[in-house]
Amino acid sequence: MRILITGSTYPPCFNGQSIFMGHLAEGLAKKGHQVRALFPSNLQKAFLDMHNGVERQGVRAMNMGGMHVGVYYPIFPHAGIDEMFNQFKPEVVHIHDHYPMSVIIMNRARQRGIKVLGTNHFLPENLAPYFPLYRIARGFSVWAMWTWMKVTYNQLHVVTAPSQTAADILRGVGLRPPVIPISCGVDLDIFNTRFAGERDDIRRQYDLPLDKPVIAYVGRVDGEKKLDVILKAIHLCGCEELHMLLVGRGAALDEIKKMVHDLGLDGRVHFPGFIPSEELPRVLNAVDMFTMPSEAELLSIATLEAMGCGKPILAARSRALPELVDHGVNGYLFEPGNAEDAAKYIKELVAHPEKRPAMGQASLEKVQHHSIQNTFDRYEKVYQDLITE
Repeated sequence: MRILITGSTYPPCFNGQSIFMGHLAEGLAKKGHQVRALFPSNLQKAFLDMHNGVERQGVRAMNMGGMHVGVYYPIFPHAGIDEMFNQFKPEVVHIHDHYPMSVIIMNRARQRGIKVLGTNHFLPENLAPYFPLYRIARGFSVWAMWTWMKVTYNQLHVVTAPSQTAADILRGVGLRPPVIPISCGVDLDIFNTRFAGERDDIRRQYDLPLDKPVIAYVGRVDGEKKLDVILKAIHLCGCEELHMLLVGRGAALDEIKKMVHDLGLDGRVHFPGFIPSEELPRVLNAVDMFTMPSEAELLSIATLEAMGCGKPILAARSRALPELVDHGVNGYLFEPGNAEDAAKYIKELVAHPEKRPAMGQASLEKVQHHSIQNTFDRYEKVYQDLITE
């Protein structure tokens, strides 16, 4: 099949949508399909190259770093689109958002009789920090943002969502096309426990204590990730021996570092910055537990990666995270935004290290359902069904 995948972000940009688009494009290419990824250029100039079997086409773009780190907005997004369709001749188009370039691609594909599906990675909460009206008129803002999304996604032949929760949300807001839940998946050939024996060496590399518990977070350091809740919980739990490894970058990094100082957590919260994906399995094998405090996760690739490395999970009881965490089995769920509740479960994980191996094993068992090979197979079937309808 000739598959066109498009959206507003693509690796090396660091966010869930970008990571998934890269994984999907490269996985389908390895299965023998001809795949082109079209996206706003992180180089800001137009380019066309081949990377890991995928034809990458970057559209001329401007850096919107003043608004959000790693965001690029296409300049003259219509330019070259017809030429691309004539040259690549996609049999199916897969959009990943409802922003201008994806809308243009969808319209061109429909005009040519090409089937279009879309994956939704969006929640209004994701845009709230960058949408001032959200704080003033939340109800209207949520309605307006969903309406904006549905204008595009109601024109699609099929919509996919990364979890059952995400699919239910879309049906609940009145999306009309069929909605299929398909996990973003995790590559269990990469994220597994093979580095567990190197724990001490990895900890020395990242200046982590060898004899103290370490909880990790991996992801964007932005307001909607609610890292302030976990920092307050660490402060409240009274576990002076606990350290945190906070991996990532984002607009809220300076604010989070200030909070660490104000809470008296200097020396216990470690900021290694951005860590390449190939290094993450080593890092995750070196920590004792993983946390995802966000209240706006339609799945959470980072949490799946930690589960693949056999870690207990501490997560907010919000959106799709309860699909990944069985409370008391492979981790704990705390009340969203409630630092005292999170502190209670942090204390439980720290005080009872004997429980952590069984929880980690439960994570390993639960994550098997999210193997990325299953994800590739399911998308391949969706594409084939659309083409042969």
